[in-house]
Amino acid sequence: MLGRFALVFAVFFFSSFHTKDSYRRIPQTNFGVGEHLEYRVHYGIFNAANAVVDVSPNVYQVNGRPCYKINIVGTTLGAFSWFAKVRDEWQSWMDTSAIVSQKFYRNIQENNYRKVETTVFNHDTDDAVVTDENGTKKFEVPNHIQDAISSYFFLRTLDFSKLSPNEMVEVPTFFENSVYKLKVKYRGKDVVKTKYGKIKALRLTPIMPNNELFKGENSIRIWVSDDANKVPIKVEVDLWVGALVMEVSSYRGARNAYNWY
Repeated sequence: MLGRFALVFAVFFFSSFHTKDSYRRIPQTNFGVGEHLEYRVHYGIFNAANAVVDVSPNVYQVNGRPCYKINIVGTTLGAFSWFAKVRDEWQSWMDTSAIVSQKFYRNIQENNYRKVETTVFNHDTDDAVVTDENGTKKFEVPNHIQDAISSYFFLRTLDFSKLSPNEMVEVPTFFENSVYKLKVKYRGKDVVKTKYGKIKALRLTPIMPNNELFKGENSIRIWVSDDANKVPIKVEVDLWVGALVMEVSSYRGARNAYNWY
């Protein structure tokens, strides 16, 4: 009887331990707490917007897991606000070791449109619980699901030296109550000129589906620093009406030195 109890206890104990330890581990030194980046967005001759990407100096507990809290704020400027007034805030609580999303929040203010939404991910049961002004809904999601922010931070952990030009990377991402594969094509290496000097960069192209905003599947081009940080340095966006260019304007708290020259 005692031996049978011991066997049951052992099975329960090790099964529980495996469940708690079922997360993947992605060692990385590309980013950390306190990273702060600011970008200036140009639309033709206009200074159209500012964007701030900030990793909190503190680590937060979400779903019993330590998480980076990443905050992104985008705000239109000056004359551009006359016809496109935007104040968007996005937040991601990203698991520090698994590099997956535990929680996602967005507060969208675009002209008269408003949207406040929180998504909590349960990686043990592979579901996402979304709460907004319409109530709460649960959705099935795949393993290692990302949100719109954590997906790009996950890309920063990849070793692009193992990819060939035009090779594709796919990241399962949950956004607007749907699961889709974020597809990013590695285009090769380049050099980008910035206010801080030139820097070697990796050129990436997210593959965009047909939509009313972006002009074709190759309408977004991202240059990421070809160093240990892998930070977006410059972004070009082709719209059906005009184009946007986003460039880094300020930074601090990088985990590694940038290789400006």
